[in-house]
Amino acid sequence: MANHSAVMLRRALCALSAGAFAAAVPVVFAAAWEPTKSVEFVIPAGTGGGADQMARLTQGIVAKHNLMKESLIPVNRSAGAGAEGFLAVKDSKGEPHKIIITLSNLFTTPLATGVPFSYKDLTPVAMLALDQFVLWVNVETPYKSAKEYLDAVKAAGPNKFKMGGTGSKQEDQIITVAIEKALGVKFNYLPFAGGR
Repeated sequence: MANHSAVMLRRALCALSAGAFAAAVPVVFAAAWEPTKSVEFVIPAGTGGGADQMARLTQGIVAKHNLMKESLIPVNRSAGAGAEGFLAVKDSKGEPHKIIITLSNLFTTPLATGVPFSYKDLTPVAMLALDQFVLWVNVETPYKSAKEYLDAVKAAGPNKFKMGGTGSKQEDQIITVAIEKALGVKFNYLPFAGGR
């Protein structure tokens, strides 16, 4: 139930931010550069997750409201926890027909993979949504705060608590490892298919 609620909340936030994006786009593009060919919309994540959903929602809004004369084409480049997508845009220096949508993997992918990329290699142009990371537990557990939960993890010892996330070397696992290092604990991390 909590997972369903998280998905529904994320979708509601996406829809809300999409409305704000649609209202802002004509102002941003009205007097600005216009594409002369199709624009590749790089998604440094797999299909079905938050970045993919936001990119495809944005593409639909752009098409529905004729915000561009050329096509906006979403392309998933998820290999290496999104490194493939980041490198594709980094290597496209001066190419205005390639844009990327990112989540926190903009920061976490270089940390986890050592890929020769930094967030400084890109220029942010708009925030479309705020993606919160929320720690959920089953309603029947005794934990009512993060402190109570993390205290129990410490007391139990290594690999006694499971932490689920959207995939290996994705933001969820990287955040889990950061918690492990900060608190001296060890989770049994379970990667699930992301965002669906």
